[in-house]
Amino acid sequence: MGNVTEIIKLIANQAKTFNIPYVTALAQDRDPYRVLISCILSLRTKDKVTARVSSNLFRVADDPYVMHKLKLSVLRKLIYPVGFYRNKAKVIRDITTRLVNEYDGRVPHARAELLAFKGVGRKTANLLLGLCFKTPAICVDTHVHRISNRLGWVRTNYVYDTEHALELVVPKCYWIRLNALLVSFGQHVCVPISPYCSCCTVNRFCKKEGIKRCR
Repeated sequence: MGNVTEIIKLIANQAKTFNIPYVTALAQDRDPYRVLISCILSLRTKDKVTARVSSNLFRVADDPYVMHKLKLSVLRKLIYPVGFYRNKAKVIRDITTRLVNEYDGRVPHARAELLAFKGVGRKTANLLLGLCFKTPAICVDTHVHRISNRLGWVRTNYVYDTEHALELVVPKCYWIRLNALLVSFGQHVCVPISPYCSCCTVNRFCKKEGIKRCR
């Protein structure tokens, strides 16, 4: 299937021409709270919408203490039109309340503590660990799951299994970067239906698992 490191380097080189995911860019400011809230907003929401809504929200409340004071009805209006905005408003409110009451407004940097927050799954927890706390962790979303299976790196049906399978084949030095690389690559080249194999820099290494038609 080719050398995993070589493939990652080729993908990284091609991905330089694409915009990086909004949450990844936001993490450069090293504010775990804003990254956490943006992760919640991004679920089942396009990146451009996440960016616009997050920016609008943080103009009003950019820390847990200010966010905690917002009425739920106001929060709903601020985060519309992200997907499932009513439920996400409640999740954000619950997370913020716990951070203020139990963590002095600081986002914990242990996976077990992050997962204890309602609405925070392994994808969000691992993204925070890697981007904000520099703890090696592989964040697996639909792009990472799809592409790693297509390439033949793993053979998994579920995201949770993909994470652990990738830990065995991907060098640890790439764990933090892998999500951003494959998300960008998956949005522009290795798209869900009819991927652009003709312009893919790792085409010769790819097993094309599950691909019915290429462009």
